[in-house]
Amino acid sequence: MIQRKPEWLKINLVSGEQLANFKELKQTMRSNTLHTVCEEAKCPNIHECWANRTATFMILGDICTRACRFCAVKTGLPTELDLAEPERVAEAAEHMGLKHVVVTSVARDDLADGGAAIFAETIRAIRRRLPLATVEVLIPDFQGNWDALQVVMEARPDVLNHNIEAVRRLSDRVRARAKYERTLELLKRAKEMAPAIPTKSSLMIGVGETIDEILETMDDLRAVDVNIMTIGQYLQPTKKHLQVEKYYHPDEFKQLQEEGMKRGFSHVEAGPLVRSSYHAHEQANAAKAQIMQAR
Repeated sequence: MIQRKPEWLKINLVSGEQLANFKELKQTMRSNTLHTVCEEAKCPNIHECWANRTATFMILGDICTRACRFCAVKTGLPTELDLAEPERVAEAAEHMGLKHVVVTSVARDDLADGGAAIFAETIRAIRRRLPLATVEVLIPDFQGNWDALQVVMEARPDVLNHNIEAVRRLSDRVRARAKYERTLELLKRAKEMAPAIPTKSSLMIGVGETIDEILETMDDLRAVDVNIMTIGQYLQPTKKHLQVEKYYHPDEFKQLQEEGMKRGFSHVEAGPLVRSSYHAHEQANAAKAQIMQAR
């Protein structure tokens, strides 16, 4: 049965100066021939974030080699690799005056390294232009290629993000090719490679999981020392995608946030419209502070 969208998921549009910021940022992306996951994945926070001059760059093109049942990004076989893309991302970030830059990508299973070298070069390009900015990367699983992961970690991102997306029982149904245990292994290895770099993961709820399964996922992430967790409501992007099984109330998200903090995460961002990069700068600061205190 199709669930009716509740009132608390209403999205407020922007006006005035915020609308001007939104339009300027959109023009910056177009003039640099760049993609954002904000647009490609139909993020509900795009107006708020762009109005506040924050955006998540999506590198390696806009065609994903996977077809996850929750995701609105185009799927197919990519035709090229743009080696000039890292510098254009850095140029756009500099033009926007960003203090925290988030970079993600489509999955590129057609590439031997899954695009790891482009991620690393994007980090370095941003640092050359914005030496005081922090850089967060949201990476694919590289099909378990840990040498590719090492390439990214050696570029020293300030936050390493890889999303678990769904609880263990539903992972194969929701995701394409990605595996629950592989995600945990990637996050574990990233922390072993660079213990001082905060790790982060996101869970999408509303696809048939139970509260106990959500709590189990929290425990699994903490078992591999993940520092930051985000939890958001799944919203069906088209009729071809998974249906929403449940809309969680904001009070339920607050309870989940409290449960996560009890388990030792440095920061838990939980809410109906929360996505992986929502309030990313604040999350990064909280995680770094916790890691420094523990050392």
